[in-house]
Amino acid sequence: MNKHVSPKLNRRAFVIGTAAVGAGLAIGLDLPFGGPSVVRAADGSPEVTAWVVIRPDDTVVIRIARSEMGQGSLTGLAQLVAEELECDWAKVTTEYPTPGQSVARKRVWGDFSTGGSRGIRSSHDYVRKGGATARLMLIQAAADEWKVPASECTVAKGVITHKASGKTTTYGKVAEAAAKLTPPAEVKLKDPKDWTIAGKGLLRLDTADKTTGTMVYGIDVKLPGMLNAAIKDCPVFGGKLKSYDEAKIAGMKGVKKVVKVGDTAVAVVADTWWHAKTALEALPIVWDEGENAKVSSESIAKWLAEGLDNDQPAYVGNKNGDAKAAIATAAKKVEAVYSYPYQNHATMEPMNATALYTADRCEVWCGTQNGEAAFAATLEASGLPAEKCDVHKVMPGGGFGRRGQTDYVRQAVAIAKQMPGTPIKLVWSREEDMAHGRYHPITQCKMTGAFDANNNLVALHYRLSGQSILFSLRPEALQNGMDPAAFQGVAQTGEAAIGYSVPNLLVEHAMRNPHVPPGFWRGVNVNHNAIYMECFMDELAQAAGQDPLEFRRKLMGNHPKHLAVLNAVAEKIGWTTPAPKGVYRGIAQVMGYGSYVAGAAEISVTDGNKIKVHRIVASTDPGYVVNPAQVERQIAGSFVYGLSALFYGGCTVKDGKIEQTNFDTYNSMRINEMPKVESVMVPSGGFWGGVGEPTIGVAAPAVLNAYFAATGKRIRSIPLRDQNITFA
Repeated sequence: MNKHVSPKLNRRAFVIGTAAVGAGLAIGLDLPFGGPSVVRAADGSPEVTAWVVIRPDDTVVIRIARSEMGQGSLTGLAQLVAEELECDWAKVTTEYPTPGQSVARKRVWGDFSTGGSRGIRSSHDYVRKGGATARLMLIQAAADEWKVPASECTVAKGVITHKASGKTTTYGKVAEAAAKLTPPAEVKLKDPKDWTIAGKGLLRLDTADKTTGTMVYGIDVKLPGMLNAAIKDCPVFGGKLKSYDEAKIAGMKGVKKVVKVGDTAVAVVADTWWHAKTALEALPIVWDEGENAKVSSESIAKWLAEGLDNDQPAYVGNKNGDAKAAIATAAKKVEAVYSYPYQNHATMEPMNATALYTADRCEVWCGTQNGEAAFAATLEASGLPAEKCDVHKVMPGGGFGRRGQTDYVRQAVAIAKQMPGTPIKLVWSREEDMAHGRYHPITQCKMTGAFDANNNLVALHYRLSGQSILFSLRPEALQNGMDPAAFQGVAQTGEAAIGYSVPNLLVEHAMRNPHVPPGFWRGVNVNHNAIYMECFMDELAQAAGQDPLEFRRKLMGNHPKHLAVLNAVAEKIGWTTPAPKGVYRGIAQVMGYGSYVAGAAEISVTDGNKIKVHRIVASTDPGYVVNPAQVERQIAGSFVYGLSALFYGGCTVKDGKIEQTNFDTYNSMRINEMPKVESVMVPSGGFWGGVGEPTIGVAAPAVLNAYFAATGKRIRSIPLRDQNITFA
């Protein structure tokens, strides 16, 4: 079995599914369970708990609320449920519940948001309880049938056995009776050392369908009578749509309607998307670009540079001692300014959503990282109440944080609302997708380190100037105006804390928000903060005449978990042994998303500007490893993302617009440029950290530090393409 079942895309199945739900069966949440009536899945099979549906043929359907985007959460979460359920993994399949159903059942499936590497780490407890509760109910149902104590029954791979009598049964045979039982108030979860399904490198459940092309992505959705839409939004963020002349395209092939979308965009609806796009390109449009049309990369850089001045206001995110005073009286000081650009998520599948609106109901089909956010956007755009709306999640062709936003959902509903009863599939062109992203925030950083006469680091001043993501996307999360997320990787405490102890430390952020909107770009603030801190650590080590690894170690005595991953990666790369001739090494460490990570790279350089990354190693301590094979793949994938960003990833602004609008100007690394990747997992237990994002942060600084070792040149701004540095 072992596959993911995409949501049914026909209206009848949806109606059956929603009609079947009753009082919610909540696992791990402070919600009441249902009574004796059986809650059924769309195919009529009984729910034992909200997370577990058992079919008569013993197939186990595990519900997954989080979104699968290639990171493996779907398989990992299913492993955690199946582990506690004690079912046959070969008979497991998965499906997405809808956020509309969840809301109707008092959010029985909890959080649908999938970002910040939280898919497993923030839901492991209640999904495991969902599996454990279902196991106890199924055993109890069998015991009741046999009139024996449940304590005398055991289960293995979905087969329940009463040893004394020799009786056996299967989950499929007792599921109906189990679904009528009152769930136990408390369940005990397994010790991870006893895992037999979780903790193993099992094959992913979604691979087969993706390989054979049967997986349904948002762009694949087809509904009876569906029309297609292409859209253009004002190319300058903050600008508006002034006018358009639809008469000029009225006779073009396939065109059905031209519609205004909000105050900023216009869309063409046609029989095919190509006809819609072709007509849209021919449509005369006049924009009111406003004052933001005067903004450029140069003007933004100048504004951010002004924020590096100590006299400018700044939020303090981490502080001990008096760094400014210690620097003023130090025997020696080192100073450097680094910068990091806007970067696009550049998902392979551009933004898209399909919407069907009537006066009584609005449904949306889309790939999303947050089903509940897409659901809320559907409510707002449609103007209908929650009980008349729903969102059907389908596989997204890449997310990386971009599909946590809902602009494309709102647009699809707004268009469909102007054509009631007709399904409308909105697909952004590649150019629209690149020009209207939510970009990695642009920042600069001025760092000053100070030494005493014995070359001991006595002070560090780390001053960021640049954009706040929370200011733009979640202003309610600001703390007295400060964006705590800006300090990821250099925070005093928490899930992204600094790994060094310095007698006098000051970390601050001069918030400056240009008009180009920032977004949660895979790895987010950890990426630039790791470059700033880890490259500067190498600069400080050089100034002190010390080995970069040993210099770090002396500052990490109070940070044993940081030090453990650093030591692990140093050992794996062979830091204390000579590198091959012409090969140079760099090292870095950071904490992000609750996990401790370190990286080391081996590179060679020809002609001073052609880099061959031969080997890159990562070590990680995420607390627990649910699927080690998938963690290895995540590390490799994160290095593709991190190295692509280092070499190619930079967006520039001209006349208020993003200049890079396709892959000819916004490149990604190729297979022949990919180094050998090795991983070391050192899970120490006791906490749950993320996997998909943390290791991205160490890729760039490890390579940049190796580049200095090879050439003696410091690179303090990326992408490397702007420094005329390429892959060899």
